[in-house]
Amino acid sequence: MKALILGANGQLGYELRKSCPEGCEAIVCDYPQVDFTTIDTVAKCIEKTAPQIIINAAAYTAVDKAEEEKALAYQINAHAPKALAKFALNSGIKLIHISTDFVFDGCHHRPCRPADPVNPVSVYGASKLEGEKAICEILGKDSLIIRTAWLYSANGNNFVKTMLKLMLEKEKLTVIDEQIGTPTWANGLAKVIWKTAEENVTGLFHWTDAGVASWYDFAVAIQEEAIAMGLLTQPIPIIPVGVDAYPTPAKRPWYSVLDTRDIADRLGIIPVHWRVQLREMLKELRTED
Repeated sequence: MKALILGANGQLGYELRKSCPEGCEAIVCDYPQVDFTTIDTVAKCIEKTAPQIIINAAAYTAVDKAEEEKALAYQINAHAPKALAKFALNSGIKLIHISTDFVFDGCHHRPCRPADPVNPVSVYGASKLEGEKAICEILGKDSLIIRTAWLYSANGNNFVKTMLKLMLEKEKLTVIDEQIGTPTWANGLAKVIWKTAEENVTGLFHWTDAGVASWYDFAVAIQEEAIAMGLLTQPIPIIPVGVDAYPTPAKRPWYSVLDTRDIADRLGIIPVHWRVQLREMLKELRTED
């Protein structure tokens, strides 16, 4: 099996490269080799590498900037995936596309199921939804879309690494406690993606780690686990605040926990609790240091 990973330098791309199973050749492509604003570069990469599978982990993820850069967000999150789907259809390639909890408005007050009504409240969410629709329209029952949420990794910039940095620099922190979701280690998602490829799964699914948390809960756990591992030497006060304390250009879902039961049952796997996964990622960071 030969798999082309688009967005290979991002958090998920990094974990996909690390967890590539035996018997699979992972081909990595990212900017500037491929530029989703110039779809011809993507086509050339596909033609040159001739993969059996394309994993699209590339996305425009600057949620607030997307409100100003709407055209760019749609080009990368909607128009490029549409072109990828056409390439996949015409060449007989399997496309695995990664999407987001931001396609929901956060008003369900229970874990969101794949078939639940979508209603994005930001340009980022709307552009990702447009990409989903295009892929489903072109590939139909052969499409595979996996939505995820709150990703982090030892690679790249993310909430975990930002919190660790601030906890070393600040005397106290304020963190939002009104938005609820599930922190997800990209390593776990990568392994699920590879398993769907091996078993030729199709459909629309959700995957995150198990459990729920607010950003405040997540920050508290990061500090506790980091102190236990020696990444931090002493705790600082972490104060919960409402979203009004940090106004942003883009709206975000209030409650975006995703229901993962469909894909867990399909693959015969049990999601690991987010706090256990956080501990594993911090061990990796400690080893790198």
